[in-house]
Amino acid sequence: MVCSKEIQEKIVQILALDAAPDNQAAWSDKLYTCAYDLPAGSLVLSVKEATAPDAAHDNFQEVQRSTAGAAPIEGLANLGFPAFQTPSSAVFVKDNFVLTVDAAGLPETLGPHQVTRAAFAYQVATTVLACWSE
Repeated sequence: MVCSKEIQEKIVQILALDAAPDNQAAWSDKLYTCAYDLPAGSLVLSVKEATAPDAAHDNFQEVQRSTAGAAPIEGLANLGFPAFQTPSSAVFVKDNFVLTVDAAGLPETLGPHQVTRAAFAYQVATTVLACWSE
């Protein structure tokens, strides 16, 4: 899902790109990664699959504790899922999956509307979560 056409289209829309960005997928140790090669740098989406929802929540909490600058996303913005954000990433847990959108390889602001890396990561993450619901 993180390398899907829907995600590519959302990236094109947010950044007003002329074409869908190239991406490279990898699967290793229950971690699916999709790296997008954008004109401004790299964007990495990853999904860690756990054996059960409790294990995913444990993994999420461990990642949150070990991530500098992690701040919980609360209220309606978390879409009802445990979530946190940093100045360059967004992380959500749903079912037995932990989704990470890492925009650290991009400039502080990007696109014609100069969205922050954090806002961009959040927008991409919520697009993935919306696709997971369908």
